[in-house]
Amino acid sequence: MIQIPIESMNLMMLNVGCATHHADWNWQKVSSPFIRIFYIVEGEAMLHLPEEDVLLKPGYMYMIPAFVIHSYECHGVFKLYYIHMYEGFKNEVNLQDTYELPTEVRAGNSIRQLFEYVSSQYPDAMLPEPDPKSYDTSAQTSNYVERYMNMELWEKMELRGAMLMIMSHFIREAKPHIWTSDERMKQVLRYIHEHIADRIDVEDLADMASITKTYFIRLFKQEFGLSPVRYINLKKVERAQLLLYTTDCSVKEVAYKLGFSDHSYFIRLFHKVAGITPQEYRRQLRL
Repeated sequence: MIQIPIESMNLMMLNVGCATHHADWNWQKVSSPFIRIFYIVEGEAMLHLPEEDVLLKPGYMYMIPAFVIHSYECHGVFKLYYIHMYEGFKNEVNLQDTYELPTEVRAGNSIRQLFEYVSSQYPDAMLPEPDPKSYDTSAQTSNYVERYMNMELWEKMELRGAMLMIMSHFIREAKPHIWTSDERMKQVLRYIHEHIADRIDVEDLADMASITKTYFIRLFKQEFGLSPVRYINLKKVERAQLLLYTTDCSVKEVAYKLGFSDHSYFIRLFHKVAGITPQEYRRQLRL
């Protein structure tokens, strides 16, 4: 299995705080470039994900990965702590590539105390209001990143420790997602992530692994569960989502930044992977 060095987990804390809702936590089709984690204190609510509905209940933490479109449903009193973590642009293999992370984990009183402490120490990081439309914009995300970057070193260290402690609960119950003992495939995977903004040719990858193209494709799919082309396209669309959210680049410019000479093909590929066109994706985020 490919291991991720802790030092490569470049997490930044955007928001942290506590919120109490009274049947008003009912936001629809939310999607963001950051990881959301909730610790539930009181009451229950429903989290609607693309492939499952999850009942949120006290004493548990829940993770929503970046760019996953989801909705909330709440019919009574509902109290939770939240933290938003941002990874920004990543060229290395990341957690979601390496592990199948659980949506739900049990969390003891020590985690509640951790949330209480971090929330009390950083009151400026509370959300301005609960509606994601009020804070889930590229401009606000940039402001939150800048605020984190301007913090004192000791504050970043403290927040990093808290984020790693929280994430460790999910990693403890995660299942390895990518298994390979083949050093050739590890090298290929690193190359793909480091050059995701370039045109990547499967024949070049096969040459890098010193095997024939046909055998390389079969071996890659055997090791990672996807063909090389599908894996590369998936990672390019993930990067495109981040560019569409965090920049004002046109769709054509995003396509060219990711090595596509034909932006019409890029649009078709994005729709195939994400279920909507790049234009619809950006419009949905900025409603």
